[in-house]
Amino acid sequence: MESMLNKLKSTVTKVTADMTSAVMGNPVTREFEVGRHIASGGPGMCWRIYNGTKKSTKQEVAVFVFDKKMVEKYQKFDKDQIIESLKRGVQQLTRLRHPRLLTVQHPLEESRDCLAFCTEPVFASLSNVLGQWDNLPSPVPTDIKDYKLYDVETKYGLLQISEGLSFLHSGVKMVHGNLCLENVILNKSGAWKIMGFDFSISSINPSDAEPKYSCKEWEPNLPPLCLPNPEYLAPEYILSVSCDAASDMYSLGVVMHAVFNEGKPVFQVNKHDIFKSFSRQLDQLSRLSPTMLNKIPEEVREHVKMLLSVTPNVRPDADQMTKIPFFDDVGAVTLAYFDSLFQRDNLQKSQFYKNLPKVLPKLPKRVVVYRILPALTSEFVNPDMVPFVLPNVLLIAEECTKDEYVRLILPDLSPVFKQQEPVQILLIFLQKMDLLLTKTPPEDIKNSVLPMVYRALEAPSIQIQELCLNIIPTFANLIEYPSMKNALIPRINLSLSFDSVSLSLSVLMGVLGIYKCTFSHKKLGIPKEHLAAKSLPHLVSLSIDNNLNLNQFNSFMAVIKDMLTRMEAEHKTKLEQLHSMQEQQRYQSNHSLLSSSDVVMSGVPVQMNGAMYREILSENLPSARALKMKRGWMSLTLEEKQRLAKEQEQAAKLRNQPALAPQSIKPATPSTQAKDLTSCLLNNMTSLGSLSLTSPPRPGLIQGSTISAYPSTTPMGSMASNGYNPTMSFQTGGQGMRPPGLYGGMATTSTPNFGALTHNQGSTNTPDMSALDSLFTSNKPKVSLNQMAPPKLTPGTTATPWLNQFGSAQPSQTAPMQGAPLAMGGVTSGFGMQANPFFSPQNFSQPTSAPVMNAGGGLRHSSSVNNDLKDLFG
Repeated sequence: MESMLNKLKSTVTKVTADMTSAVMGNPVTREFEVGRHIASGGPGMCWRIYNGTKKSTKQEVAVFVFDKKMVEKYQKFDKDQIIESLKRGVQQLTRLRHPRLLTVQHPLEESRDCLAFCTEPVFASLSNVLGQWDNLPSPVPTDIKDYKLYDVETKYGLLQISEGLSFLHSGVKMVHGNLCLENVILNKSGAWKIMGFDFSISSINPSDAEPKYSCKEWEPNLPPLCLPNPEYLAPEYILSVSCDAASDMYSLGVVMHAVFNEGKPVFQVNKHDIFKSFSRQLDQLSRLSPTMLNKIPEEVREHVKMLLSVTPNVRPDADQMTKIPFFDDVGAVTLAYFDSLFQRDNLQKSQFYKNLPKVLPKLPKRVVVYRILPALTSEFVNPDMVPFVLPNVLLIAEECTKDEYVRLILPDLSPVFKQQEPVQILLIFLQKMDLLLTKTPPEDIKNSVLPMVYRALEAPSIQIQELCLNIIPTFANLIEYPSMKNALIPRINLSLSFDSVSLSLSVLMGVLGIYKCTFSHKKLGIPKEHLAAKSLPHLVSLSIDNNLNLNQFNSFMAVIKDMLTRMEAEHKTKLEQLHSMQEQQRYQSNHSLLSSSDVVMSGVPVQMNGAMYREILSENLPSARALKMKRGWMSLTLEEKQRLAKEQEQAAKLRNQPALAPQSIKPATPSTQAKDLTSCLLNNMTSLGSLSLTSPPRPGLIQGSTISAYPSTTPMGSMASNGYNPTMSFQTGGQGMRPPGLYGGMATTSTPNFGALTHNQGSTNTPDMSALDSLFTSNKPKVSLNQMAPPKLTPGTTATPWLNQFGSAQPSQTAPMQGAPLAMGGVTSGFGMQANPFFSPQNFSQPTSAPVMNAGGGLRHSSSVNNDLKDLFG
């Protein structure tokens, strides 16, 4: 590996050194940069050909260099003869201007070491292409080594040489004198050009109709570079020292033979005995064997035979050769037409370009890319011709590699992207948009291709907008997401304004295609916000267009349903995530509140006694229920926390007040004498009223929650502040006025406190009820009301079962309910006023259980309320 690298390094160094030494000091280097050695040509292959560029314009050129070291072996006279011959040939070429002659860009310059001049860009000489690699760099360039001539190139190349000779013979009245393979140059486009006018002969009477040429006698003692190539010379040039236009035609015949025979001429000439060789050659030409021409195509074989005739008058002239059927090949004619385009008007050009797509597939790629493409791109300066030329250029681009497209086509297309007139240019580009987006580099797409699409969407022509909308779905997947989102979609929405564009069926389906492609694309997609606000409303309005048939309407609805499904799923997922986060934050914040406070309320303040609070926090409560109750109290807003703080402050003040002692009332002494019925009833009613207002505290609710089978219907406005109804002397439960809490479904409604009345009366004398005996009928045994009155209770005895129905049986009726009956107004009732220890200060003196008789006949006050308050508020 190292040896190969060293060999390559030495080769490059040698070539660079040779080039530097050859051109160093030549005036050509002042204006031109000399590149690498690419080919060789000219008389004896003595000219080295380098690629180069003009320093001022960066124009590509070919630099021909003759190194004077090549002639150091000759005497000074011979050396001078060679130099003069080479100078004469270049000077003659410089004076001649014709498409079939090599174009000189810079005249010959001489320095101490070399001769140099510049021409149009060159690929190689025909001799190099056919296998003669003299004076080529080592190793031989791959493009020359692998170059193969196509039939169309050969035909058109020979036609070009014939046309060049026709120009010289008819136009300039000149004989080339040395037409051979090394003097035919292939330029970079593949055109065959003539050079090597070192031995050209001009007519001595140019004004006369019949030109006359003076020929020099062959001097075998001169160096080979001072003599033409004898293998391509006509016999009369050597044998009779005469020449004319027919002599060049003989040379053309030999060139045609060499082209079809791998560069071999008709005869090999012994340069040491030239005259004998030509004499023998003359005899062979007079009876030319058919086998010598068997490799030449049959349609031109006869013409080649005529060109090689020993009789000059039999040879066809150059003008006649250009018209033979062999050159009527469609490819050769096409290439010839391109070379003469500058002579055609726009109508002729347009007709030619319309038919060109039929011919391009029949031509080799190299011919199309290097011969036809430059001619087509040169027409871009003519705006009227661009719509006819552009389809052919894009057709060629399809067959090119990406590198060839970027290097050979894109530089000429970039200015065309910006042209807005004629409108056909936009249409053609839109139809080939997939090609442009596939082979154009991203930077050029951003700077040239997409701006052209934007202009099409903003074009005043509805037809262009419609076509653009129809075509965009076909290449939407090739457009990058930022460009699609920020530039293309807004312009599409603008172009779909119903006030400016009348949407046709094709536009409707094009819009649907754009939405569907964007919606289903993995990288693009449409956000749910855009779906809800813009996409779905737009599609729904389009879906009811009268131009749609059933299948097209179904297509719209399918896309709309897909969008709705995705939007629903995405938004539902988002809401579930938000809800989960809120619950987690609420749990964390309220957990800290629960750990620092004795009581944690639910969404609204709920009053609890100590028993309920202990039940919630006790381990005896089932874990699931306790957890549910605790979590129900863990949602507090700022206002609720403020309200809770105020109530706690109020409760603290109430705890500091002295407890209210119960008061006992002595009942009136019963009278033993009979009383009037009316008076007795009035007195009893008065006694009941006084007992209701002045009696000791009534039994409290068992465990703080009492439910009556019949809710109170007493109006809210008629309740006294102490919780009693002054009219009925019964306590009634307040309607639930708070939002439901954990126990929001537990309605509390008071019942008449018969137990309290009975117990109080049992501790005194039984009232006389004999006045009511007259109410019984006579057909039954009479029992006095005094006998029906309850007996006096002694210490340790309990009330009768009849009285327990109103007293001790209440807890079973007021047990907590599983359901949640609605109170007035549809609001779930709360604990009510009776269960609220903060409602009235008098309630703090009421016992929470039924009064118990002490030994002295009085009431023994229970301290459960104080204990509960201590549990609640510490």
